[in-house]
Amino acid sequence: MKAVRTVLPHWARSRQERAEAVLALFVIAALQVVLNGCASWQVPSDVDDSSLRARALSASKQNVSLRATVLSARDSQDMFGVDVNATGVQPVWIEVENKTGQSLWLVRSGTDPNYFSPLEVAWSFHGAFSDETNARLDEHFNAHGFENPIAPGATQAGIVFANPHSRVMLLNVDLLTQGQFIPFTLFPPVPGDVPDESAIDIVTRIAEMEADDHQDPDALRAALERLPCCATGADAEAMGEPINVVIVGTMADVAAAFVRRGYRRDEREYDNTQRLFGRSPDFVARKTGQGGGAANWVRVWVAPLRYRGQEVLVGQVGRPVGGRFAASEGIAPRLHPKVDEARDLLIQDLLYSEGLGSLAFATGVGQVSPEQPRGSTGAVHYYTDGLRAVLFFVTRPLDLSDVEILDWVPYLRRREADAADNK
Repeated sequence: MKAVRTVLPHWARSRQERAEAVLALFVIAALQVVLNGCASWQVPSDVDDSSLRARALSASKQNVSLRATVLSARDSQDMFGVDVNATGVQPVWIEVENKTGQSLWLVRSGTDPNYFSPLEVAWSFHGAFSDETNARLDEHFNAHGFENPIAPGATQAGIVFANPHSRVMLLNVDLLTQGQFIPFTLFPPVPGDVPDESAIDIVTRIAEMEADDHQDPDALRAALERLPCCATGADAEAMGEPINVVIVGTMADVAAAFVRRGYRRDEREYDNTQRLFGRSPDFVARKTGQGGGAANWVRVWVAPLRYRGQEVLVGQVGRPVGGRFAASEGIAPRLHPKVDEARDLLIQDLLYSEGLGSLAFATGVGQVSPEQPRGSTGAVHYYTDGLRAVLFFVTRPLDLSDVEILDWVPYLRRREADAADNK
């Protein structure tokens, strides 16, 4: 069969050729960008952490000194040659000076249960056709990640890659050794974010607040049971959601426990519709479900109460209708009518925080049956057994420090010996 050749008019042929030529140029340019981009990364020539050390917050206890600060986009560019912050990762510089007689181990999951490894972050900057550059990226990120253990008498510094916080980071640094657990909680500002004036206001409010300091647990219980059952709406007329949780402890201990369990400060506009003591919540924390599902929330107010010198926080625990299947963005979520379930989930969650010292229940919400649910703002109805969970937090968790490491395969001693050889 004779091949059929389509003959295009001259004007059409020239137009087709021009289009093909332009397309070829685009392909070549795109390929060149990819290849050049992959090959353009270079190991930063002079990595200096002196500026980080200069602005770092510090704390000391039990012969251990800690310094820490959050990296800005400029800091991460200087240290890694790329803007790590732009990937949704928050690099945190941590330095530990170990004056004890034993090796220390930094528990990264205490800083962030969903922390990123150095190689995981480096991978996000890998390019195609650049094996050599990618290997150098991996090596550089590994070299600047925080490395365990911290040998006796040594000072160790490095980066922990955490999920982003806004304005102020609630930074836990948990250090573990045989028979000893040394926790730190710091509140370093996030560079480039608007200063957290609300946090400053809350600290000032706590310092200036006139509060009854109860020494007797029965007196505290009576005071908690006299609190309002619920918040009010923004207009102070409509009834809001129930006040079904009480948190007792220092701000640092409470923050440490919540962060260990994956809660993040996350205030949304509709949270301000709930008011107690004449104001919107002082803090709001959320824990997002797997796959970015809708979050359980904890709205917290500082109460005009103390217990043996410690703050008393009261709040609302709730979850949306649909739980993790509810839409995570958009309009305000509807409160799940079985509010006790969210309260009990919070208790079970914080049992694993290693910071919960005691648990009690108090009345004050008022029992509401499923058959006659109570109305709330936003045409929401709920039912409850009427109890408030009262959670007492402590500074020093005991569970982790009691862990006995069996000497089957001496993994920890091998790592400690390697660290001592490299010291």
